[in-house]
Amino acid sequence: MTKLSVQKTDTFSGHRDCVYTLQPALRPNHFFSAGGDGMVVQWDLARPDWGEVVAQVPASVYAIAYDSADNQLWVGQNYEGIQRIAPYEKQTISSIRLTSAAIFDIQFFEDQAFIALSDGVVTVMDKDRFAVRKHLKAGAQSARCISINPVSREFAVGYSDHTIRIFGLDDHLLHHTLVSHTNSVFTVHYSPDGRYLLSGSRDAHLKVWNVTDNYQLHQDVVAHLFAINHIVYSPDARWAATCSMDKSIKIWDAETFRLLKVIDRARHAGHGTSINKLLWSGVENQLVSAGDDKRIAVWTIKSS
Repeated sequence: MTKLSVQKTDTFSGHRDCVYTLQPALRPNHFFSAGGDGMVVQWDLARPDWGEVVAQVPASVYAIAYDSADNQLWVGQNYEGIQRIAPYEKQTISSIRLTSAAIFDIQFFEDQAFIALSDGVVTVMDKDRFAVRKHLKAGAQSARCISINPVSREFAVGYSDHTIRIFGLDDHLLHHTLVSHTNSVFTVHYSPDGRYLLSGSRDAHLKVWNVTDNYQLHQDVVAHLFAINHIVYSPDARWAATCSMDKSIKIWDAETFRLLKVIDRARHAGHGTSINKLLWSGVENQLVSAGDDKRIAVWTIKSS
């Protein structure tokens, strides 16, 4: 039986409001964060005392996305649009007035960017031209999260109407509508091999969908006490991690979805508020978490 050990390595502080999102950076030990204070900050895992503001926008930021091919950071400025930033030069390259809605997620695939909006629209943009290609309106309530499956050439969108909708990456047509959650779907994540789609909801359930079996529900786990805010896989795809409004992080076996470890305030001096986002770094298998407590924590995960 696999046993995991968890050590809290560092705590990063500097944000003046809730931290909502995390993204990797060009350098393996660097990452970006953003949140309710409108600041986009670059951090170094090796230097918890150092943080550099690369952008400041006059609204809260729920979504950023790093384009490693062009070394550009897309920043979703709520109720305004998208800014493209050169993070190391701290310069705005371009911006687009996209929406008057909140921007919940930004994901890239090939030459496309997919943006989930609170008015239920998923906007498809040409990444290179920085121009809108299409608006996909499949639900009346918020589009909350997006995940890309390059194997099946599909992308999944979780909505506040409790559903997950699967679209084609090439035709942008609706392929499937998955109905099982009983509340807003806050996070979706395809497994690295494309076999499964994991989803987490305000209903606190972690659901596993079998992509190769026409998205049949494979497993349903009562995973947390309150809403599941985010799901990530470890770099080696052995484990999956969930974080929740119940202030805990849980590590799961990625094949059986058996619970392996709980990281919380009582046992590991974890977050004292809702945990909003996770980033699993390839550097020493470190898991980064961000929460409403304005702090970012770094956890070293080891198996025995």
